[in-house]
Amino acid sequence: MKIIPSQIPIITGDGCPARISAIADAIYAIGGKWKLPIVLALAGGNQRFNDLHRLVQGISPKVLSSELKELELNGLIERKVSMAGTQMMVDYELTEYCVTLHKVLDALSEWGMMHKEKIKQGFREKRQEAATNN
Repeated sequence: MKIIPSQIPIITGDGCPARISAIADAIYAIGGKWKLPIVLALAGGNQRFNDLHRLVQGISPKVLSSELKELELNGLIERKVSMAGTQMMVDYELTEYCVTLHKVLDALSEWGMMHKEKIKQGFREKRQEAATNN
């Protein structure tokens, strides 16, 4: 199948470098192994650091701390400090801005399911081809 540039409008025209930069910024903000699992863990409500560490299985405390800082810098989560008597409590919660990810995540999920099926279909076809050639 030959791709016609107009089929992928984001890579044509004068706005191309700005659009590519915007996509790179978006991928930086939510990309990586841990950012989306952290956001999903917070979707159920506020969590403390140890709760997040337990909910996001496999993440080290050092990486969790780093990812939380990046998510906070990108305005997707908020770190709330409160006092309970003499004890300091730190909770993390999603910001209203994080809700803007909803459509993006829906689109990524849809594309991801389609892509996974395409890859699986390709493997099935190669297996069938190998079986008929033997």
